[in-house]
Amino acid sequence: MSPELMSPDHLRGVVVQVLSDVAPELEAESLDPHAELRSQLDLDSMDFLNFVLGLHKALGVDIPEADYRKLATLDGCLAYLASKAKPG
Repeated sequence: MSPELMSPDHLRGVVVQVLSDVAPELEAESLDPHAELRSQLDLDSMDFLNFVLGLHKALGVDIPEADYRKLATLDGCLAYLASKAKPG
């Protein structure tokens, strides 16, 4: 994936779009970047799985189940995805 597609602004836009696909009631400006997404948006395990699959589809990033906990918050999700853009 090209570096410009993994810029913080682009990543945040993709994450918010995928979240809004899973939770249409999402108000992006009200998201607390440090709070758990599941509790903020009342996501069940299937919703969260759909979120992870949506990120994979949108960004082409493989996210193993062992890493799901790293996607718990908006900030954590953005940091995890940004780390996938770095070589090695």
